[in-house]
Amino acid sequence: MNWDKLLSAKRLGLEKREFKDTREIRSQFQRDYDRIIFSSPFRRLQNKTQVFPLPGSIFVHNRLTHSLEVASVGRSLANLVAQDLQKREDIKNKEILNELGSIVSAACLAHDMGNPPFGHAGEVAISKYFAEGNGKKIKNVVTDEEWTDLTHFEGNANALRLLTHQFTGRRKGGFALTYSTLATLIKYPYGSDAMMQGKKKFGYFQSEKESFMKIAHELGLKKLENQPEVYARHPLVFLVEAADDICYEIMDIEDAHKLKILDTSKTFDLLLGFFEETKDKKFYKNKEEIFKEVTDINEQVAYLRASVIGKLIREIADVFIKNHDQILNGEYNQSLIAGLKGKSKDAFEKCKNVAIHEIYKHRSVVKIELTGFNVLGALLDEFITAIFNPDSDYSQKILSILPSQFSVEEHSFYKKVISVVDFVSGMTDLYAVDLYKDIKGINL
Repeated sequence: MNWDKLLSAKRLGLEKREFKDTREIRSQFQRDYDRIIFSSPFRRLQNKTQVFPLPGSIFVHNRLTHSLEVASVGRSLANLVAQDLQKREDIKNKEILNELGSIVSAACLAHDMGNPPFGHAGEVAISKYFAEGNGKKIKNVVTDEEWTDLTHFEGNANALRLLTHQFTGRRKGGFALTYSTLATLIKYPYGSDAMMQGKKKFGYFQSEKESFMKIAHELGLKKLENQPEVYARHPLVFLVEAADDICYEIMDIEDAHKLKILDTSKTFDLLLGFFEETKDKKFYKNKEEIFKEVTDINEQVAYLRASVIGKLIREIADVFIKNHDQILNGEYNQSLIAGLKGKSKDAFEKCKNVAIHEIYKHRSVVKIELTGFNVLGALLDEFITAIFNPDSDYSQKILSILPSQFSVEEHSFYKKVISVVDFVSGMTDLYAVDLYKDIKGINL
């Protein structure tokens, strides 16, 4: 793969249209960022669970604030990488390298837009409905690959669908984003059929296979040998993934402290674990001076969190540059975070273990997961049952709730079902609960 081909401002669905930036104050990639941030699906992230239940008196992260932070970190990572790439003689179009920050930040903004309500539990709830619940009746009317789409529902694949699919009444190409921004979003560049080859996740549903292939061929993504229709990642995907890893791991520590799941001593220990007394003398000197003035504990935690993120950004950019050639050849097979060494590697692993054993298993997190299972499973069952029995009066009333963009008329069963999944996965936590109560008559 080469950068001159990997960076393209061509837009999906608008391939024949030429875009010229004369008289424009925004580049095409900056337009991508703006299209996402002004969209309704992006705004709905403010009412979708990240990890902890949505706020009462203490404001913790939701999907929207998380995405904004990931975009900020991703932009910094990409700008650092771009500075180094400017020195390479094998890249002809040096000017477009200045847009790496815009491309990565746009993809970061969109990376969670396909996630359903109730966090990761929402993905599991959708999958389990089809694999173990009443949704099993769908199996006989879809292909094996389509069945895998449903029984292994992927927020990553759903994000690509949301951004590229022509929903009823909408324009071709969905958001009509640039090929490079879309490719930078695709964490797993292969479809659900790759799970038969041992892959645990996938990057597109069968309904978006054609769009993915267009992107892969246009940008010259490397097809991996002996793996049919499995491609190497676009290099910038590694930066989006790293920005996401940094934010959710470090920010979850800060949120857990605010919620008193972690005490101050443990939180300080986890964050200071990224620094060495001798190697990071400047940090410790600054910390000492700042802490004389800033005595608020939450602000002290925020300072340490910001310092950790800044350190990780610099180190991750170095990991990318050191493994540049392997990444471009499609031979780098781990995350950039996995490439960390020394103190940062050990400290990140420690944060990860604490998150798994003390944060994600906390009572408040488990409760929201249970809610997600019950609510999403029930909503899917109402609409899927109505699809199979469209002539009954009750089914017609249920299907009338579907917005026009999710029309299920004149579709195959797979397309009808995926349209229902589009509707349910796009809900906010609050709307899903309210609709569930309305249908079940709980508010009466």
